[in-house]
Amino acid sequence: MKENKSKRKKKGYVKTYVSGFIRAFVIALLLLLQFSLVFLLSYYLSSAVYIYLAMEFFGVFAVVGLVNQKTNASFKIGWLVIITLVPIAGLIMYFLWGANRSERINKRNMSYISYGYKFLVPDKRILEQYMAHYHKESSAVTYLENCHFPLYGNNNFEYYSLGEDAFEAIIADLEKAERFIFIEFFIVADGVLWNRIKNILIDKVKQGVEIKFLYDDYGSMFRTSKQLWQEIKDAGVEIAEFNSIGKYLDKLYLNYRSHQKIIVIDGKVGYTGGFNLADEYVNEVERFGIWKDTGVRIEGDGVFGLTATFLQMWTMTCEKTIEDYNVYKYIESADKNTSIVDEFESQIYDSGSENKNDGRSGFCQVIADGPANNPENPIADTTLQLIYSSTKYLYITTPYLILDDDIMEALAIAAKRGTDVRIITPGIPDKKIVNMITKHSYGYLLKNGVKIYEYTPGFLHAKTIVTDECALVGTINMDFRSLFIHYECGALMWDENLRHKVKEDIFDTIDVSHVITYEEWKKRPALTKILQNFFALFSSLM
Repeated sequence: MKENKSKRKKKGYVKTYVSGFIRAFVIALLLLLQFSLVFLLSYYLSSAVYIYLAMEFFGVFAVVGLVNQKTNASFKIGWLVIITLVPIAGLIMYFLWGANRSERINKRNMSYISYGYKFLVPDKRILEQYMAHYHKESSAVTYLENCHFPLYGNNNFEYYSLGEDAFEAIIADLEKAERFIFIEFFIVADGVLWNRIKNILIDKVKQGVEIKFLYDDYGSMFRTSKQLWQEIKDAGVEIAEFNSIGKYLDKLYLNYRSHQKIIVIDGKVGYTGGFNLADEYVNEVERFGIWKDTGVRIEGDGVFGLTATFLQMWTMTCEKTIEDYNVYKYIESADKNTSIVDEFESQIYDSGSENKNDGRSGFCQVIADGPANNPENPIADTTLQLIYSSTKYLYITTPYLILDDDIMEALAIAAKRGTDVRIITPGIPDKKIVNMITKHSYGYLLKNGVKIYEYTPGFLHAKTIVTDECALVGTINMDFRSLFIHYECGALMWDENLRHKVKEDIFDTIDVSHVITYEEWKKRPALTKILQNFFALFSSLM
């Protein structure tokens, strides 16, 4: 791991804008007003005996419906705690915001996502090639193909163990763009990195390159200004803001964010990973020590998976369908006599060809989901399948470890059956309460043989999973918010070289991390234990 790069002189900065805080203040006041009205209403209802009894009667049905609802257990527990603590107010809140999961909005969003499925058609030949070499993960592959995430062959991957390395490659590829550039980030921040990217985008627009830039409103509102966006908009860059925080305030839909990070250039190369477009992600400014992030560059057929995911989110945000996704698909030179699939197949089965990985490289599935998919959660289900199918080892890096019972139990079972299960979390956290719940999760895992490490140089923001056969790199944290609330994405890849690099990076990271023992965990101060147990009740809301 190239820690020395992060020790050079810092050139970046963290700049916040008053406009963002003003917006947040207004939204907070409006939310407080909503909750105040709910509690005021509950007070008057509770003073009327018959109305109070009626509310209690309906409360029984609400709780029964909640328990039988097909959703995550943590979500149910969170609402049951609220209803128990403040019966009438909690019941009103549940009817207003819990029972109604904004079906109308999700249904509309899902219509745009579903439209993209017609361009995501699996190729049986690719699956046959995959099945010839991989077996343990085949059920996960088939499951994801049935969820409209095709398996792609003919890919080259490059793994980046630090955000600064990833962005150097991204900038080099952006400068080569000829047709189009798609960019999506959760956080965009004014700074040294932004200025480098901005200047390239403005130059490329002048050259006739089509550029679409999608960002999350909440993720970016404190770190950007209208003037910042207006500058590239005036230059010709198409801008879209995902889920303005004030748009669905009455439904509390502001909680559903797009946490995806995608860069696609000409349909030929694509990137995803944990990094955002801000100086701390490339260690140009220090926040929480050394910031460790990871990412992957895909070149080949799998890039179309990232392209389609971006277009689904873009059309959902703009509420305007793009008729043909295929116009953004990279086409090999027309003078080739064989298709990409035929060429790849011949490389695998031609006994005379030299293939250093025996044809076991280059397979990829780009996965994505979000609240519109509920109650289906392909990413959470895939995570479970990867845990259960691992036999030799399962290594995970995540900034947050807030797990539901299913994943917690799966990790414990994997460790008990002899799989080497290791999890790395930050040594320096960015959110203290969330980190407190993360540490609360350690106990059960440590007791059952899972090894846990904390990255001592700083904040580990990387989201990776590597097993015996594959690696998952993307935007997905091991917490309730990522697995069930946010829109997320990732690349599930089968490639010997890539898997080796991810595994090597894991061990390099462990070398500079502190191992947590079960005995150490049990010696936590009494107050810490009390606070952890209390905050854990609301883990699904964190």
